[in-house]
Amino acid sequence: MRVLAPNPSPMTLEGTNTYLVLGGRDAIVIDPGPDDPSHIEAIQVAARAHGAKIAAIAVTHGHPDHAPGAAPLHARTGAPVYAHSLATFPHDVAVGEGETVATGDTRLEVIEAPGHAREHLVFGLSDEAALFTGDVVIGRGTVVVAPPNGDMRAYQATLARLLRDYGNSKTIYGGHGAAIDAPRAKLEEYIAHRALREREIVAALDAGERTIPQLVAEIYRDVATFLWPAAARQVLAYLIALEREGRVAERSLEREPTQEESALLNPDLSGLVDQASAAVARAELGYERDPGPVAAYTLR
Repeated sequence: MRVLAPNPSPMTLEGTNTYLVLGGRDAIVIDPGPDDPSHIEAIQVAARAHGAKIAAIAVTHGHPDHAPGAAPLHARTGAPVYAHSLATFPHDVAVGEGETVATGDTRLEVIEAPGHAREHLVFGLSDEAALFTGDVVIGRGTVVVAPPNGDMRAYQATLARLLRDYGNSKTIYGGHGAAIDAPRAKLEEYIAHRALREREIVAALDAGERTIPQLVAEIYRDVATFLWPAAARQVLAYLIALEREGRVAERSLEREPTQEESALLNPDLSGLVDQASAAVARAELGYERDPGPVAAYTLR
């Protein structure tokens, strides 16, 4: 069952999905969400309503809308926290590919799924042919892949692997939004979307040198402008991948960004969302304090 965290925002949709996987008298909590006492209490109330004890806490990744609730929930229940070995938030058990999070009658398969974050895990519930995908796949829209913690090629490889090995799953439970009842179609949609955006970037660069703001304005012209800062980070992730592959060259323009460019490359979010949501956005988008001089990109 889902317990929705009270943290809606442009980055989290209606809020973070916390899941209770119930097996007999024990329950595994997946992604306890933000450190919000009301949400932590709601998770415990939901478990008690089903006569279950919270026996394990599994976290897909360390972003501030998914992981901070693990510590207070652990303090209240004593349940160990399971996370990737690279996770920097407090956890009791490091798990990786092929291992399990098991308690009572429930076993979750651990699937390493880097891309959105280096330490991202997906959890598989084979009894129900279900995947808990965190921010790899969500119920509506696409997810942010933003450097330095996000890696576009790793993310694309994760999508391809999930389609190949888990395409016959019956349900995807994402970190945000509604459950997905057609996993294969959703994964194919995500893969096609990433390929399309890359082709658009290459086509734009084929016409001449471009900065990231110029690429965003051209490629995302039909997308709401409040999403353009996220789009800028996506474009950067593609450009890093293409540069590593020797297909794109970067050139510093040796000037600071204009006010308009800064609004995309290092935006001030304080006027758009509350402080907690701004912290989530900055973590998701991987902003640095100083983006440095503006760069331009060309095809090699």
